[in-house]
Amino acid sequence: ENGIPSFERDFTTEHVRTADEAFVTGTFAGLTPVVEYDGEPMSGGARGPMAERLQNLYINLVRREAGA
Repeated sequence: ENGIPSFERDFTTEHVRTADEAFVTGTFAGLTPVVEYDGEPMSGGARGPMAERLQNLYINLVRREAGA
């Protein structure tokens, strides 16, 4: 719907360590950017542009479904 390709696959800690950015999801937390992994900063230690985009899309979806 939003033109963001996605796929599922197994990954290793090395994939995480070398990623441009990462995020985790949860029922109550929504989407949370990972800004540090194993003591090293990710995305310059701040939320990356994809995490920001996904957070905004998620917030808008929740508001639409809640009728806000």
